Amino acid sequence: MANSRDDPVFHYTFTIPPEAIDENGHVNNVRYVQWMQDMAVRHYDFLGGIPPMRSLGATWVVRSHHIEYLAPAFEGDWIEARTWVVNVHQVRSLRRYEFLRKGDGVLLARGDTEWVLVDTVTGRPRAIPETIASLFHLLPDGKDDH
Repeated sequence: MANSRDDPVFHYTFTIPPEAIDENGHVNNVRYVQWMQDMAVRHYDFLGGIPPMRSLGATWVVRSHHIEYLAPAFEGDWIEARTWVVNVHQVRSLRRYEFLRKGDGVLLARGDTEWVLVDTVTGRPRAIPETIASLFHLLPDGKDDH
């Protein structure tokens, strides 16, 4: 599925690599957290957010992650990862994620991350300017049709 800047849901498809598998024979749970972060960066880069963020002297940092594991994934599985931004508040933003196995459509995991925009010099939260907030086409909870 091709991504569009007008679509609030960003899609990324990948294959589970061998190094993602743990001693239980399925994807290690910490991989999903890494993939969540990777997806957020990919989506933000796709929207063109990195240059204006850097020019502001700001960066996004994680305040919290939440993830729910629903089914195991295995080496070689094709995964469709989806992410979207639910809201943007004064200094923070909530982003959701889903990971589905392409072969059977099973929802493997879902989660969210609360991101905070911080000043790169002071490390303190800073207000999210309209130039950043306007990049996101929000998909508030209860309005998902992805």
